[in-house]
Amino acid sequence: MRRFKSHSQNAEHHRRTSSRKEESGVARALARSAVRNGGKLRISGGAACLTMTLLAGCAVGPDFLEPAAPDVTGYTKEPLKASSASAGSGLDQNQRFVQDLDIPGQWWAAFHSHPLNDLIEDALKHNADLQTAQAALRVAYQNAEAQKSAFWPTVTSNYNNFTQKASTEVSPPGNTTGPYLRLYTGQLDIAYTPDVFGLVRRGVESAQALTANQQYQLEATYLTLTSNVVAAAVQEASLRGQIEATKKIIKIETELLGLLKRQLALGQVAVADVLVQEAALAAAELLLPPLEKQLALQRDLLTALAGRYPSDEIAEKFTLASLKLPSDLPVSLPSAVVEHRPDIKAAEASLHSASAAIGVAIANRLPLVNLTANLSTSFTELSGLFTPGANAYLLTAAVAQPLFDGFNLYHKQKAAEAAYDQAEASYRSAVITAFQNVADSLRAIQADARELKAAVHAEDAALKSLNIVRKQAELGQVNSLAILNAQQTYLTALLTRVQAQASRFADTAALFQALGGGWWNRMDVAPNVDDDRSSGCKEILGPIISPCVPVPAAAGVSVQPQSDKS
Repeated sequence: MRRFKSHSQNAEHHRRTSSRKEESGVARALARSAVRNGGKLRISGGAACLTMTLLAGCAVGPDFLEPAAPDVTGYTKEPLKASSASAGSGLDQNQRFVQDLDIPGQWWAAFHSHPLNDLIEDALKHNADLQTAQAALRVAYQNAEAQKSAFWPTVTSNYNNFTQKASTEVSPPGNTTGPYLRLYTGQLDIAYTPDVFGLVRRGVESAQALTANQQYQLEATYLTLTSNVVAAAVQEASLRGQIEATKKIIKIETELLGLLKRQLALGQVAVADVLVQEAALAAAELLLPPLEKQLALQRDLLTALAGRYPSDEIAEKFTLASLKLPSDLPVSLPSAVVEHRPDIKAAEASLHSASAAIGVAIANRLPLVNLTANLSTSFTELSGLFTPGANAYLLTAAVAQPLFDGFNLYHKQKAAEAAYDQAEASYRSAVITAFQNVADSLRAIQADARELKAAVHAEDAALKSLNIVRKQAELGQVNSLAILNAQQTYLTALLTRVQAQASRFADTAALFQALGGGWWNRMDVAPNVDDDRSSGCKEILGPIISPCVPVPAAAGVSVQPQSDKS
């Protein structure tokens, strides 16, 4: 059963829109009589709606109300700690959560990396996925504009020049004195379908909602692209750190192997000790090629995200030292997440479109009024056109009412209602998924801080242990097994610390993404101007989007084309 939002759930929304509703209160009351009653959509008020059309306009079907924000105050069961644990050891990795801190439009700048900023700017200019989303928005907008043409009458004209030659053996045709009969006819046809029950209005409403959906899909693509670039850059930095750590341990093990060989020459160690160290060195060297392969693949990924071919590899390179962890992390209110997540707003726009589609289905079952006018002029001489005696006109008014169609329209209405239920469930799923993303990111950031602190401590302890073992090995006071264990422990601790440090960067970026990415604060937007009709996308889309979703100016694309309409 569909659950339209009750008056109590949407009281605030009604207060915000009361002035608009008062302008057509009587007609809208008639339209709302077609909304569900007891779980079923009931058609009523048709005759009254027809009468009131001339006064205020009437559109059957449910009037869409924005879904209320979830009645929750946080993202986790337990209260969120004000700050995450300090990593210590001079890494300057302290972070704290700031409630309701607004997110900047260029949120990635919080990592204080000029190469990262340059790469994202390059990706926004050349990424094909973003350009695809921009084109899809233009398609949706133009389709919505085309839908509005039904508000206007259609006017067509034609001109005919008819010439007939009669036999000279018979009397000349008509009043002519020669064998030729010429007839010049000019005709103007006008057709108009009044939007009595809101068929056109609901169709336009649905199309505008689909345009809003595409606009938020564009923002989702923008957010996904920037987040993927940041995540890929962090992964590259992690791989470079792991490669550096592996090379460091290879150098240490090479030095120990040289020491053991010198001791073997002096008869201080056995051949087996040397072979064990050679095997340890080979195992460490075996770790390097897979890491280098992953780094090469990561470079290809970053190059592709920037909209380039692999042969045109990007120049930017990333290390953990070149990135700075943001110290203040935003924690938006749940209501703000619902308002700012582009996937949630896209789902809401789809829900709006499905709601309007119900009105379309209902209107299709109601009478359809067609008004036509035909103006014509005919004369046997071209100079006689438009003279009073040559003019004629025909005016017709018709009303068509479906009586029986095998329940086709009835089932289409039921399908529209089911589509609304589907869109409503999708919207709830999008909200739950968004809250899960935020909760996962918050928990991950807290866990990452503790993990990094432990990893740093383990690395320090392993390094001290390895240094002691190396000194003992130089004095011949330790066996090869102790040397091997110390090396492996240090290698594991070193790689774990690098991965833990990278995880903090990655999960911090995931938090920015989960909260919506700050697109509402972006300054890199192109004005959507179409001659003198609009000053921005808020006017383009009407009440569907407020505030309007910006279009990235990096690709130089506007919702509306700059050329004149034909």
